[in-house]
Amino acid sequence: MSLRHFTSLLDLSSEEFRHIIHRAAELKNNHDRDYQPLKGQVLAMIFEKSSTRTRISFETGMVHFGGNAIFLSPRDTQLGRGEPIQDSAKVISSMVDCIMLRTDKHETVTTFAQHSSVPVINGLTDLEHPCQLLADMQTYFEFRGDIKGKTVTWIGDGNNMCHSYIQTAVLLGFTLHIASPIGYQPLKQYSETAGAHVKFFDSALEASKDSDLIVTDVWASMGQEEEQKLREIAFKDYQVDEAIMKVAHNDALFMHCLPAHRGEEVTARVIDGPQSVIFPEAENRLHAQKALLEFLLCNK
Repeated sequence: MSLRHFTSLLDLSSEEFRHIIHRAAELKNNHDRDYQPLKGQVLAMIFEKSSTRTRISFETGMVHFGGNAIFLSPRDTQLGRGEPIQDSAKVISSMVDCIMLRTDKHETVTTFAQHSSVPVINGLTDLEHPCQLLADMQTYFEFRGDIKGKTVTWIGDGNNMCHSYIQTAVLLGFTLHIASPIGYQPLKQYSETAGAHVKFFDSALEASKDSDLIVTDVWASMGQEEEQKLREIAFKDYQVDEAIMKVAHNDALFMHCLPAHRGEEVTARVIDGPQSVIFPEAENRLHAQKALLEFLLCNK
């Protein structure tokens, strides 16, 4: 089997994306602990940024599949002392079967992949969060069926999640409405390649009309805490509230990658309301990650 990486959703074809979604659903519904396709295999998990869902889902997934996971922070490796990424990639990949990185710079993941002899997975970078989109799409398929031809609305910061939603719109064939304040819109290198799949709106309310899925994220992500007050002013008209959900379709879902700040990017009534699927979405990180590991490491 040829070496495959998952540094971006664009490493997958549309068919492969759908395969992983459907396989994740199968794994979720079939708790076969005797199925251990990764027995004896090791996943190295390199974290420059802290995590709850990413660490637990990958570590648990490896255990379920009979393998093991090693948690590595910058304090635990020579990466934290300035060892070249190329050297670290060659050394670490010579001892493990797969590497997952949750890091600040997207270039770190792509450079690791260039010099790794085993699959490399993007657990999050400043530009993209592809693993979260696998779980988000699994959740939508689970509750509403295929997302092709639907309308998704992104409200808030044009961040790594927004970039991955743009890529997903192209791969899975839906329309993405984006409502972001001036100065906080997604990078043009992502939006301009999506063509008609992406539409920009000045108003969050306008962007949400007749939408099938409303998605948001925190106003200030990790590393942006010093901008909190400034962002609160910029994003004051970009909160997902009941008015937003009311103009969307009656059966529209609400998603958030978590952790969330109730009363900022989303009201408590929405995130804890009947249209919110944030907790199945969070759980599906486990099942989507397992399907991804199987896809990359098993000859299936």
